[in-house]
Amino acid sequence: MADRYASARGLAGFSLQRFVEQNFELPRPVGEGFHADPARTMEDHIRALWPVLTRRPDTADARSSLIPLPQPYVVPGGRFREVYYWDSYFTMLGLVASGRTDLVRSMLDNFAYLIRTVGHIPNGNRTYYLSRSQPPFFGAMVGLYATATDTTQALTYLDALELEHAFWMDGAERLAPAQVYRRVVRLPDGSVLNRYWDDLAEPRPESYRPDYELAQTLPAPQREAFYRNVRATAESGWDFSSRWLRDPKDLRTLETTELLPVDLNCLLYHAERTIVALRRVRGRPGDRDVADRFARAAEARRQALLNASYEPGAGFFFDVRWRTGVRVTDRPTIAAAAPLYFGLATPDQGRKVAAQLERLFLKPGGFVPTLVASGQQWDAPNGWAPLEWLAIEGVRRYGRGDLAAVARDRWLALNRRTYRATGKMTEKYDVVNLERRAGGGEYPTQDGFGWTNGVALALLGQASSEKR
Repeated sequence: MADRYASARGLAGFSLQRFVEQNFELPRPVGEGFHADPARTMEDHIRALWPVLTRRPDTADARSSLIPLPQPYVVPGGRFREVYYWDSYFTMLGLVASGRTDLVRSMLDNFAYLIRTVGHIPNGNRTYYLSRSQPPFFGAMVGLYATATDTTQALTYLDALELEHAFWMDGAERLAPAQVYRRVVRLPDGSVLNRYWDDLAEPRPESYRPDYELAQTLPAPQREAFYRNVRATAESGWDFSSRWLRDPKDLRTLETTELLPVDLNCLLYHAERTIVALRRVRGRPGDRDVADRFARAAEARRQALLNASYEPGAGFFFDVRWRTGVRVTDRPTIAAAAPLYFGLATPDQGRKVAAQLERLFLKPGGFVPTLVASGQQWDAPNGWAPLEWLAIEGVRRYGRGDLAAVARDRWLALNRRTYRATGKMTEKYDVVNLERRAGGGEYPTQDGFGWTNGVALALLGQASSEKR
């Protein structure tokens, strides 16, 4: 093929696009041939999509970038034809609501397999994602499965959960105060928190050209930091957002590796608490000592995060610049809901954060991720199912069931409105202007869509139970 390309490119009128179309079988979007039945309700449509979005166990193919997985799994849909890490937690919410705990288990088996063979859960099961992960929801997945089945079945994943925790904490024991290594930061007071990171300082393979071209506009000494930051932002899942940008209009100002994200540290706190619970249930020799050690680590993380990220005057949690300890108060985000969802916030903090989410972030179609309309897809006016779920459930858990119900009903109404108009469940929605489809980002808004489906079914189940 390389020889064929070398000879063809010298011919007059050579078209790279035509060459690719003639010589390669291009991947098709997931669910491309699926046609919505307008007579179906949105709920029935979602349940009909599960088989469409489910991949069978993979077979190894040396020509493919796919990391083969041994069990069936659900993909998001559209251009996303592989499993994605943090997406899967929100997809699992809907699988549980659909009675598909068997598929939840097979996906957990796949993630445990990746942890054992790769050392962590990559962004997705592609070889070009191996240098980075995504928000570590594995502990939350295990907890969801334990609740849907029983704790003894979740014990299967304890070893994998501890291995993943070790990946995120690599190097922590060697750090002196005010030092940093990979994903771990030891603050001047000796406490430890985490950041997003990527081991490679080069363009992302899946976005090589735009990353490379943008880096060329920077002085050579700044390019490595840019590549690290653009990859770390991809690990965060919020790619891209004013949350990570000093200038919301300029991707060259990404500072992701300089920040201690509120939600990341809540996820790791939850993972630590899950390890504690599973160790205590298992009850083997030594389990109690390990459980006590993780309990101390979790409480230390909780205190460190509350001290570092909560701003009493604003009644809100903010990401923190670890070099200076300064909270990023000029860029509030819905990540402040994570301490509520995972139970780190005090009752007073929870009430105040809920009030700010209601006052600043709640729009006609649900919550916006940030207050900035930058054109980036993880900014206003877009709303995203995973963030809606964290915020809705977070405020509910701190006594604001009224706010949770309003936000839930607005989000589901927008889901239904779009479904009636298009026959689709989409990746993101414009929650400010309900007449407009969501935009922004590096690619068109995708249809499918795993996490939207999962959150919709989980919220519909709650609404139904409230009426009974």
